[in-house]
Amino acid sequence: MTTPASNIPPHLTFPQIDEVIIQLGPLALRWYGLMYLVGFVAAFWLANRRLSRTDWSKDQLSDLLFWGFMGVVLGGRVGYVLFYNFSVFLDNPLYLFKIWEGGMSFHGGCLGVIFAAYLYSRKRQWSFLRVGDFIAPLVPIGLGAGRIGNFINGELWGRTTDVPWAFVFPNAGEYPRHASQLYEFALEGVLLFVILWLYSAKPRPVGSVGGLFLVGYGSFRFFVEYFREPDAHLGLYSFGLSQGQLLCIPMIVGGLGLIAYAVKKGEKA
Repeated sequence: MTTPASNIPPHLTFPQIDEVIIQLGPLALRWYGLMYLVGFVAAFWLANRRLSRTDWSKDQLSDLLFWGFMGVVLGGRVGYVLFYNFSVFLDNPLYLFKIWEGGMSFHGGCLGVIFAAYLYSRKRQWSFLRVGDFIAPLVPIGLGAGRIGNFINGELWGRTTDVPWAFVFPNAGEYPRHASQLYEFALEGVLLFVILWLYSAKPRPVGSVGGLFLVGYGSFRFFVEYFREPDAHLGLYSFGLSQGQLLCIPMIVGGLGLIAYAVKKGEKA
């Protein structure tokens, strides 16, 4: 723990980690990109462990995961532009394709995965809800890895605080802030994975695992948003909620509705 100036509360020292892992000429492997790779590899490994529960082939599973990965990337970018920078998009629609300027939204990525799963389910004539239940427990590992990448990059930091486990983030001012990225890693990554993995270990009503994911992520993210710094260009709405919290509300409501539907229908996986 550091000993800062008298007007700055005690805090932890932020680790100085170069965001570029390896530089090969014009190509660079960055931590955030590596975290995406970790999430995809983990999802593929976990999916193969549960493949025996289905009548799918390995090729079909690989295709499903590829569609899902594309849904994450495309939906994440489109969601960020529409949910967080819509005015910029209206002024310059080509901004949507400027991925080198950064910007990904989980909620957009989630919608992208849902849409991709729906399309692939129709293509194979599979049950969309069963596919959703299969995919849901695979997602938190990637979410947690992404938050570690955010922390290493010193981005998406939390609000200022005097708790002793806070950090002074680069480019975030001189005062300590909540490590909200690590809070999200613990809740949306580790805890949500444990909940979904254990819950789905036994036959459950079809659709309930996917519904539990929506409720779990939406609730955890809604809670952590109280510690996370709102987007500078959006701030908080007049009723004190952030854009992220507003996007979580339909997730929670939709998840509860899906669980209720699954339980009422009673069809076990």
